[in-house]
Amino acid sequence: MLSYHFEDVPEIPNTEKYSDWLLAIADSEGYELGELAYIFCSDNYLLKLNQDYLKHDTLTDIITFDYVSGNLISGDVYISLERVADNAKEFGVSEPEELLRVMAHGLLHLCGYKDKTIEDQTLMTKKENEKIKMFHVEQ
Repeated sequence: MLSYHFEDVPEIPNTEKYSDWLLAIADSEGYELGELAYIFCSDNYLLKLNQDYLKHDTLTDIITFDYVSGNLISGDVYISLERVADNAKEFGVSEPEELLRVMAHGLLHLCGYKDKTIEDQTLMTKKENEKIKMFHVEQ
């Protein structure tokens, strides 16, 4: 089951449009969705999580908590909408496009993809681009 929550930020309208796409991403990677929550929040909210749980004192756009069991994806994906907006400007893309990238990124982590090495980052970016194209086809 997919759920969407908002902490310290206005709600994103029509979040249900993302649900079919996220289900399709999981399916395309050979997974089923269990309990998956997307929590949209502010920089301060995500910074506090980063400090408390990961011991990092930096802003980030996403933190993913992995509760995957076998091929059943469960997890909590926290996304800073402020970071998404800033990243969109920095990378010269629209905010909706950057939001798709970050949402796909979190789910791809739950599918086992990493991003710590250059090789992993290259594969992650390729997968993100592939999944963003799926959204535009689905819609």
